[in-house]
Amino acid sequence: MTQIIKGGNLPLSGEPMRVAVVRRSGGAEAPKVDAAALLVDADGRARGRGDLVFYNQPEHAGSAVRLLGEAQGEEGVVADWLEIDPGRIEDSVERVVVAASCDGGTFGEVEDLYVRAVSATTGAQLALYAVEDATTETAILLGEFYRRNGGWKFRAVGQGYDSGLPALATDFGFSASEDEADDEVEGEDEQVPEVVPEAPVAAPAPAPALVVVDKADAPVPYSGAPIAAPLPRLNALPAEFGPEFPYFEYQGEGKEDVETGLTLPRGFIAVDVVKKGAGYLDIVTLTIRKRRWRQVVRSRMDDLRGVGVLHHDGQSPLRLRIETRGRWMIRLRPVSTLRAFDGPVEGYGPDVLAYTGDETGVRFRFEGDEDKKGYFGVAAHRKGGHWEYRFSRRDRGRGKGDLPRGPRLLVVEADGAWSMEPRAGGGGGFWSRSRS
Repeated sequence: MTQIIKGGNLPLSGEPMRVAVVRRSGGAEAPKVDAAALLVDADGRARGRGDLVFYNQPEHAGSAVRLLGEAQGEEGVVADWLEIDPGRIEDSVERVVVAASCDGGTFGEVEDLYVRAVSATTGAQLALYAVEDATTETAILLGEFYRRNGGWKFRAVGQGYDSGLPALATDFGFSASEDEADDEVEGEDEQVPEVVPEAPVAAPAPAPALVVVDKADAPVPYSGAPIAAPLPRLNALPAEFGPEFPYFEYQGEGKEDVETGLTLPRGFIAVDVVKKGAGYLDIVTLTIRKRRWRQVVRSRMDDLRGVGVLHHDGQSPLRLRIETRGRWMIRLRPVSTLRAFDGPVEGYGPDVLAYTGDETGVRFRFEGDEDKKGYFGVAAHRKGGHWEYRFSRRDRGRGKGDLPRGPRLLVVEADGAWSMEPRAGGGGGFWSRSRS
């Protein structure tokens, strides 16, 4: 029996294999899926930049793992094929992790996803694992080939990540930076100045500030009434990027589903968030049946003040789920009121910027939390809700990336203070992939 369930494993002969990441195409608007493989050592960490095999680096240096490309089958079946030869894998490699990333949506929208290994010589099936529980993930660790008692085995994993392939790779100690060590030394010598502002930075808007009532005060129920006239435009995003409307505020405590009653025109909507106290915050949109749908914002920061974004279909009433502890407030406002990325910017925590320029390089700096730890990532969203990661790293440091031609929304995930500034050149960051 070669088909196994999540958590199951199978012995292998050690012969050369071809491994397919298979799904059913959903048409031009469906998420784009890419296969990848990561070689890791006994400590579960990548040894260097060359240990990731993906669309921008299709072959491992030792030729033990190669990405062969995409193949189309009948009835819309699509497969990305990898070739793995266990006999050519260095002794220092303990596992080969097979993963998939999703651009322009989540794996909850991908039909019939599975990973299948076959013999490279006979074509006989060696292992098959079908993913049946994907929801909001944008990257999935499908399975792994690992050494055991002098041989090889395959394990079905099915672990999802909401932050794409960069976050999955960094979980294995991978860094895209070729000069990360130099950056860390340079940072110590220079005593890099902190970019933490005196108070957490939020997108400026000429409206009353969001203030969460103290726990000692009586709870105030949220309301769906507009509380201000339309705000002035602060960027050059096209009108079709998102509707104009008076902003709306809602407040509550703990986990709560918010039935806004709003059916705004199709497009992006900015979401300001304030949360008091410690604890994880997760905000998603909901389907009519109250299933989780699109990520809006998430953060582990205490006393959070940040910005997220959602894409509304313009048809069904907008529903949100807020999961956290303690008091919170959210404010919905047009994306035309987001601050523009047209020069150096800095922030603290999650944020969203408007970008309308040409393709450009970007310098990023992340200070992290009080322990100089945490996650920082920037994704570029285009009209219609499709997006792709442009930069990602774990813990304090800096790096370079690039942005495609605008208009785009730049969605920042950050567990601390960060800064970004345009730089000359660009075009071809490590995680960047050209899309038509």
